[in-house]
Amino acid sequence: MQVRAGANIGESIHHVLGPRTILAGMEGYLGDLWVARLLFLRGLASIYLVGFLSALNQFPALLGERGLLPAPEFLKHVRFRDAPSLFHWRYSDRLLETVAWLGIILSAIAILGIPEDAPWWISMAVWLVMWMLYLSIVNVGQRFYSFGWESMLLEAGFFAAFLGPRSLAPPAIVIVILRWMLFRVEFGAGLIKLRHDKCWRDLTCLFYHYETQPLPNPLSWYFHRLPKVMHKFSVLFSHFVQVIVPFGVFAPQPFASISGGLIIFHQLWLIISGNYSWLNWLTVVLGVTALSGGGQAPRLSDDTVYNAILYLLAAVTLVMSIKPALNFFSRNQLMNFCWNRIHLVCAYGAFGSITKQRYEIELEGSNDGTEWKAYGFRAKPGDVTRTPPQVAPYHLRIDWLMWFLPFSVIVTANRVITRGYEAWFIRFVQKLLEGDRQTLKLLRSNPFPDQPPKFIRAGFYLYQYTSWKERKETGAWWKRTWVDHYLPPSTLADATP
Repeated sequence: MQVRAGANIGESIHHVLGPRTILAGMEGYLGDLWVARLLFLRGLASIYLVGFLSALNQFPALLGERGLLPAPEFLKHVRFRDAPSLFHWRYSDRLLETVAWLGIILSAIAILGIPEDAPWWISMAVWLVMWMLYLSIVNVGQRFYSFGWESMLLEAGFFAAFLGPRSLAPPAIVIVILRWMLFRVEFGAGLIKLRHDKCWRDLTCLFYHYETQPLPNPLSWYFHRLPKVMHKFSVLFSHFVQVIVPFGVFAPQPFASISGGLIIFHQLWLIISGNYSWLNWLTVVLGVTALSGGGQAPRLSDDTVYNAILYLLAAVTLVMSIKPALNFFSRNQLMNFCWNRIHLVCAYGAFGSITKQRYEIELEGSNDGTEWKAYGFRAKPGDVTRTPPQVAPYHLRIDWLMWFLPFSVIVTANRVITRGYEAWFIRFVQKLLEGDRQTLKLLRSNPFPDQPPKFIRAGFYLYQYTSWKERKETGAWWKRTWVDHYLPPSTLADATP
């Protein structure tokens, strides 16, 4: 009788404190997550599709065998453990295209929800293969893949692999991990702003930001012209959403949904006011994990292996979270930094500093050194009358790096002091002088369709939005002022990296 009583007590304790009971309790705390998982997986798969399309269209010209920063050369000088990638086996442009197409196909399959109807191990495999393929691209991408949202996409994709099919309840462990990622993205961005540029503290950053942001869109000009009191309120609201609201994603429902909704609203505001690749769209997708909604009631998993994987995932993530958590309290807070080469549990943040003036570098070619014609980029400002395009969530990598170039020079009253050129830029000029077709596909327009020019130069301009009156009279979005040469007229013999 005593043995039986002890067994009953043990069974009761296991029933109350067992893993499945704990998971069920967590899901009750987090809310009904079926719709959140559905939207998260479909949204994330869509962003992966954009990422692989970007690689297919741009990687060969930027980083291919004859690219601006050739991946084969990079791979000769880096070990696998320092940059894990399938391309350590071998690199060729054809293999890169195969990897990109496989990623596109898997992304499309995930968008259609096909893995969600399969056993959990198939669903997991699909996402882990997508993560591995994109990791292989990012880790050999050098300067062209050095953006924080690359790590964000990889981290989100890795953890998405453990969300399971629709036949099982959304695992509370994974949802909490994804909310922790959302917290790091938002809270990290909020702290980096308050700690760095003074204009975030005096609420004036948006006086400049819409004009100086990397790639303005068709509405950026109008956002810039909003009343200054609106700009100050927007900065204050941004601080509230990024510094205070993120704590709410760990609260019980409906507070977590309210927090997620505020984050999503803030990101949508950023989406309509500028082009930031998939940074904001991915944050919206992460924000969905905080929402609770109706849906069918899937069953909890009885699979011992699957549950063991979830608990192992939780333990490893907890250990890996120590450094990013401590980073929040550091005076030298790191932004968009990973402590590992597989891009998991990283530190995030954006726009810690705001540029107050917009400088643009315009590339021009000539055959006689007298008549110069400008190359047109797909999104970067150039022609002052051209409407800024909407390109996000697509990522135009050469346009983004052209935006960064002016930060490396010293600008005086009437001249530019250049302290050297980045290798990719000189190779870019070299490719234009050679008339390289692959490189020219990165651009919107080529003013020398028949044969390449003999000279290339790069002008350095100050760009400013036109006023309401100037816009009405001239139709121009920008006005610009010549400052100096960034690169003096150069021939193919001069363009040596």
